[in-house]
Amino acid sequence: MYQEIILDHYRAKHFSGLRDPYEAEVHHVNPSCGDEVTLRVHLADGRIDDVSYDGQGCSISQASTSVMAGLVRDKSIDQTLALHDEFLTMMQSQGNIESSGPDADALEDDLEDGIAFLGVAKFPARVKCALLGWSAFKDAVIRAQSDSAQSEQTDSEKVIS
Repeated sequence: MYQEIILDHYRAKHFSGLRDPYEAEVHHVNPSCGDEVTLRVHLADGRIDDVSYDGQGCSISQASTSVMAGLVRDKSIDQTLALHDEFLTMMQSQGNIESSGPDADALEDDLEDGIAFLGVAKFPARVKCALLGWSAFKDAVIRAQSDSAQSEQTDSEKVIS
């Protein structure tokens, strides 16, 4: 079942294609295999309004980015960063989380289709593939927040002047 979810997201990538408007764009590459993703994030009122991306690489990196893009939309920045951390913890578990039981049930409730990558965690060489889009997302959110804070500071300096 999990393998089918990964293949479905690889074949029909959700939210693929770079879109405007956006506050930050990042480009990440996995040097060990050549997977790459360019990702844009658009924030509105402390929420993720849109995530768009373009990438190339293996089914795991592309499907993971597709899952992430659907999962983070319309959630607060804090919620999405918590989801990133939860996905990261799962991927670093080396597959030591049982695929059934309370831990997996909680992960599935939070990560939805992202639970499909639990089996990937058993293969260290593939973990970087699964994390590529998630890492790009976190980087883009941090950049967007930083740019927004700098813009607000500049605006307040203009008012004071």
